[in-house]
Amino acid sequence: MTTAPAQARFLQCAPFARDVSGIDIHGNANTWWGQAAGRYDRGTAPQVGAVMAFKSTRSMPVGHVAMVSRIVSEREVLLTHANWSRRGGIERDVRAIDVSSAGDWSAVRVWFAGVGDLGTSSYPLAGFIYAGKAPTVAEPGAPLPPVTIATAAAAPLAGALPLDAD
Repeated sequence: MTTAPAQARFLQCAPFARDVSGIDIHGNANTWWGQAAGRYDRGTAPQVGAVMAFKSTRSMPVGHVAMVSRIVSEREVLLTHANWSRRGGIERDVRAIDVSSAGDWSAVRVWFAGVGDLGTSSYPLAGFIYAGKAPTVAEPGAPLPPVTIATAAAAPLAGALPLDAD
């Protein structure tokens, strides 16, 4: 008989999303959006392989993350995720639809096994985290990182500048 660590009682959404998406973020799902800033591209449009980051709600205090496995239409995707319909269960290619009034993917309804269809609740999204690295852009007013400049000039000795031999 093999024993498992006490914390491995059932599969959580975050480690599963990390494994299937390749997005290397750790911690509760509700921290992924903030952790992705500056490390990964983020946005409001679904892409295959992106992680859909759900915000915390009263019924879902640590949020949720799921990988987009297919785009069906402008307002429907298929998700692959864990720990949604059944504790620790994995679901592949289940429906999620954008129910936001602006069509901006700020709220979704997700397929739920208990009803065999979309669940009745809608969930707020932070957005999508893409597998590509975010570009390095300095924030306005932020101090610039140190820069090394190569030069062919002679280095000063003990603080004295070299003399020109003209």
